[in-house]
Amino acid sequence: MSVKREIVNEMIFLKDKYPILALTGPRQSGKTTLLKELFPNYTYVSLENPDIRAFAQNDPNAFFKQYDKYCIIDEAQRVPEIFSYLQTIVDDSKIMGQYILSGSQNFHLIKGITQSLAGRVALFKLFPFDFNELKSENLLSNDYIKAMIKGFYPAIFDRNIPPHTFYSNYLQTYVERDITEVLNIRDLRTFRTFLSLCASRAGQLLNLNALANECGITQPTAKAWISVLESSYIVFLLQPYHKNFDKRVIKSPKLYFYDTGLLCSLLKIKEENQIKFQSHKGHLFENMIVAETVKQKYHTNALNDLWFFRDAAGHEVDLIVQKDDVLELNEIKATQTISQDLFKELSYFENLSKEKIEVKKLIYAGNDNQKRTGVDVLSWYNL
Repeated sequence: MSVKREIVNEMIFLKDKYPILALTGPRQSGKTTLLKELFPNYTYVSLENPDIRAFAQNDPNAFFKQYDKYCIIDEAQRVPEIFSYLQTIVDDSKIMGQYILSGSQNFHLIKGITQSLAGRVALFKLFPFDFNELKSENLLSNDYIKAMIKGFYPAIFDRNIPPHTFYSNYLQTYVERDITEVLNIRDLRTFRTFLSLCASRAGQLLNLNALANECGITQPTAKAWISVLESSYIVFLLQPYHKNFDKRVIKSPKLYFYDTGLLCSLLKIKEENQIKFQSHKGHLFENMIVAETVKQKYHTNALNDLWFFRDAAGHEVDLIVQKDDVLELNEIKATQTISQDLFKELSYFENLSKEKIEVKKLIYAGNDNQKRTGVDVLSWYNL
């Protein structure tokens, strides 16, 4: 099965405008498959291979003599020294699309790019499938709970792997390995507890002190672990929008997981009835919609900023999309019944804000789009 990835058009467009393309994203999101299919005439080398990694580390001049152009270098962050060599090579050759770098450790890859390759790289992020990619192959369930539990990693669809089996192996094979490589974690059980506690707080304000206390670790340790989970594309933080507002606005970010299948696995949710009547259903649905918006943003190479709003009185707008100086407001509700009461937070923010608001949306768990006065009601499926 081959699902066309949305990011393809932007990568093809920029290949002739930058000497280097860089593709990052979580492990198993389909980066290698995409690059091999999209650029079949490029030589593929992976620095995950110990022999090739040693070659690049011990004799970089010979390495780049052999791989002098039109080469995909996978897991490039494994040998950070190569970034300086790449700078010289592409500056001298002036060949566009000369190298394509790929990596799953965002922190190290971005660090190498910003230190040595700034201005020479078009950077892309590939996440697990988004709604549009799945719908193009009729693979997206029209039941949001089924979609949420299944998650969006390609292997689940390509190989028909049961989600609980895939995510259990994913946590052990990739997440824990990557984390222990970056951090000196002596007690892996404590980290697993930390990850589960993060899952129980998905879609909520991040309180590092409470998280650290409940896990029995220090606040700086909790902060470091969150940072590594971010750089490994497991979680992300949505920052609050507080422009032109007073001190009553909440300043803490909200915590989300990039993939709801992984999130559900951490919460030990395997069946639909475990979600239908649970109090955290709203947080899970909100997580799916916010994560989907983030994926679509990166897959289309959009330059939008994403925020949320909450003040001390509890008024909240779940997702604000900022395009230049124009705002799009999104309220997210895990309900299939539309009532006028669902629009009140959008109206509250509009009356409070001094910014230009382009559109107001209510994204809900039903399947029909509606036009209400001043608000577009949008099915999650049509996001």
